[in-house]
Amino acid sequence: MARDYSIPVLEGAGDNDYARYMRTDELLSLQRGPELAIHRDELLFQVVHQSTELWLKLAVAELAEATGLLRAGSLPAAAALVDRACLAVRLVTDQLDMLRHLPPHDFQTIRSVLGNGSGFESPGWRGIRAAGTELGAAWSDLIEERGVDLVELYRPGADPFLYRLAEALVSWDERVSLWRVNHYTLALRVIGAGTIGTQGTPVEMLQRLINHRFFPDLWDVRSALTWTGPRYADDRVMGP
Repeated sequence: MARDYSIPVLEGAGDNDYARYMRTDELLSLQRGPELAIHRDELLFQVVHQSTELWLKLAVAELAEATGLLRAGSLPAAAALVDRACLAVRLVTDQLDMLRHLPPHDFQTIRSVLGNGSGFESPGWRGIRAAGTELGAAWSDLIEERGVDLVELYRPGADPFLYRLAEALVSWDERVSLWRVNHYTLALRVIGAGTIGTQGTPVEMLQRLINHRFFPDLWDVRSALTWTGPRYADDRVMGP
């Protein structure tokens, strides 16, 4: 007898197994419906932010596991998970472009129903800060325990697995910083400079966060490696 694949076999709400496993009925009901929305672009605003929270949830989970792997000495596996977390942040950065289609006047209408809600309360970004801090501490402990000279790590012949992890961590810092740059410029585009956010926070606070680094030592080493002296024995600097 042929199997009838249209009959769901999983427990839960939904007409089929896709709906039951993905919980699509619940997921798609989380946005304000037409009966509540005061502006059509509330759907745009909520979809961008809700999907951001989902990607950040994944990124936090990847960083947490990467931290455990790093402490266990599994450097390639840790680097691979940091790469995945980087990709998640790249995706949430890219989708900020959707909000550039939100005219400033229309956002002011949507803002009237946000209450005191602020992006600073995002569980995803709070999780990112905590997970990034833990990963940074694990990295510092590893470098100290192994007595690693970061300048030497970036020279030919260094431990390739440790170098690969270091570069993944730099990419993580870079991805978070790029999100902050895009978020800040988006805020300027939508609400302008010198304005105050929904919790009384100046928009310029976003600018100050751009230079935060979870792994400052990996950025400092680049300065140490940059040769600024004469390039030739006769002390002449030739060319750019």
